[in-house]
Amino acid sequence: MSPVTAHFTALDVHDVRFPTSDSLDGSDAMNPNPDYSAAYTVLRTDAGDSLEGQALAFTTGPGNDLQIRAIEGLADWVVGRSVEQVLSDMGAFSKELIHEPHLRWLGPEKGVVHMAAGAVINAAWDLRAKRAGQPLWQHLALLEPEELVSLVDFRYLTDALTRGEALEILEGMKATRAEREERLLKEGYPAYTTTPGWLGYSDDKLDRLAREAVEQGFTMIKLKVGADVADDVRRMKVARAAVGDGIRIAVDANQRWDVGPAIDWMRALAPHDPYWIEEPTSPDDLLGHAVIRRAIHPIKVATGEHVANRVVFKQLLQADAVDIVQVDAARVAGVNENLAILLLAARHGIPVCPHAGGVGLGEMVQHLSMFDYVAVSGTWEDRVIEHVDHLHEHFVTPVRLERGRYRAPLAPGGSGEMLAASVAQHRYPDGPVWTARRS
Repeated sequence: MSPVTAHFTALDVHDVRFPTSDSLDGSDAMNPNPDYSAAYTVLRTDAGDSLEGQALAFTTGPGNDLQIRAIEGLADWVVGRSVEQVLSDMGAFSKELIHEPHLRWLGPEKGVVHMAAGAVINAAWDLRAKRAGQPLWQHLALLEPEELVSLVDFRYLTDALTRGEALEILEGMKATRAEREERLLKEGYPAYTTTPGWLGYSDDKLDRLAREAVEQGFTMIKLKVGADVADDVRRMKVARAAVGDGIRIAVDANQRWDVGPAIDWMRALAPHDPYWIEEPTSPDDLLGHAVIRRAIHPIKVATGEHVANRVVFKQLLQADAVDIVQVDAARVAGVNENLAILLLAARHGIPVCPHAGGVGLGEMVQHLSMFDYVAVSGTWEDRVIEHVDHLHEHFVTPVRLERGRYRAPLAPGGSGEMLAASVAQHRYPDGPVWTARRS
C-alpha cells in the first residue's frame, strides 16, 4: 500500500513502570519515593514500511493508569485517518486535538487530557521524522519559517507574540542555520546533571557523585531541596566543597513552598551561591514567582516542568517572573506547543533550559533544545539541558553525553522509542519485574 493511501490503524498505550523508589533515584521534597513511569504511546499504520510513531507521557507511578486512559481516549481522533493528511499538516492536527470541544471541557489545555494530546502529537512527529529519514531536531530546523509559524497556535498569545513577530525571529535565524548545525554536530549541546542531588541520597553519596560530575565535564549540578532547611544548608555545603567555586549549583524545590518560606529558605542557602531556584512555589502562582524573583535577586528563578500550557508561560514572561524557562517534552501538547513556548522565550530574550528528570525526557527534549539553537534563539549561552543518569538503557537511541554535553542524535525520529524487551519486562502490573516483587 502506498504512503498516500496509508491510514493509522492503532493507537497502543503501555503502562511501563520502573522501581526507582528502591534506590531513591528521583526523590525530591514532593515525591519522596517515585517509580519513574511512562504512558508509552505507539502509533501504528498500514503503510507497509514498518515505521511506527513512539512517544510517552511521564508520571511517577500511581496515576500512570489515568494517563493511559486519557491517551487511549484519543484513538477516535487518530485511528482510520490518512497518515499523509495528518503528517502533512501537523499544525491543523494539533489544533484539532487541543480545541476539540469535549476535550477542552476537561481542561481546558491542562492536566492529563492535555498531556495525552501531547503524547499523540509527539508520536506523530516521531513518525514524520522517521519517514523523512531525519532526527527530529534536524527535521524541524530544515523547515521554512512560514511552515514553522503555521505549526503554532497563536490563540491567546498575540498580546505577547504575533505571527509576524514569530516569523521575523525565524527568518532572522535562517541564513546562519547551517553554521550552527555544523557546530552542534561537532561540539554537542551543554548539559547539567541532577544525578548527585536526589533528596534521598546520603551526604557521602552526594559528595561522591558531585565530584564524579565535575570529572565527567559537567559545569553545573542540581540539588533537590525543600524538606528541611537545616538539611539543605548542610547538603549545599557538602556539594560546594565537592565541586569548588567554579561550578554552578542549581536547587529545585519541586513546588514545596509558599512565597514567604521560599524567600526565607533561599536567603538561608544564598551564602553557598545557588545559581537558580527551580519551582519555588506553585507553577500556577505567576505573581508569587515574580515576588520571589525580586526578593532573592541575583539568584535566578526557573520554572516550567509543571506549567500547564503556552498561556501560563506567556504570563510568566510578561510578569517578569522567571529568569529561566524550562520546557518539558511531555507536559504540554507536544512539539507544536513547545515551539510556541520557544518563540515566546526568544521574543523576551529568556534562556530555555529544559526539564529532563524523568524516564525518556532527556531523549525527547534534547531535540527541542537543539532545534531552538539552530533555528530559533541561535545561542546556547547560559542554556543547558538537564541530564539524569537513569534508565537510558531502555531506549533504542539513548542520549549520548561526552564531557558534559549532549551529542546530537543522528537516528531518524524523536528518540522516544523504547526497547520491546524493556516494555515487556516493566509492563505494569504483569511484567516480570513487577510479578517478581509480589512473589
